[in-house]
Amino acid sequence: MRIVISNQSELPIYAQIKEQVKEQILNGLINEGTVLPSIRQLAKELGVSVITTTRAYNELENEGFISSVQGKGSIVRKRDNSMIREQYLKRIEESLENAIATAKLIEMSTEELREIFEALL
Repeated sequence: MRIVISNQSELPIYAQIKEQVKEQILNGLINEGTVLPSIRQLAKELGVSVITTTRAYNELENEGFISSVQGKGSIVRKRDNSMIREQYLKRIEESLENAIATAKLIEMSTEELREIFEALL
């Protein structure tokens, strides 16, 4: 698991951690069943407070990406759960919204856009 903290980012540190872990899970870089570093270990590696890593892990758990198991730590959940599916659907919607906005900029017709979409499928 690779996490890079940026002081230049608009996101608070806990959110940077959460978003980077979430992206790695969604992209398959961190597999389901993987035990994440402990909260204390991650805090030490990143040079941040335990409170910061705790908040990141809590939010990841609330969003359905990880489960905390007493005595085992935080484990990446299966990617077929509904909360993660919602994240994928959100990504798809955002990508389609961007594509539609771009098509409107060049005054592409709905039919032309539909043809591209069907060809890509």
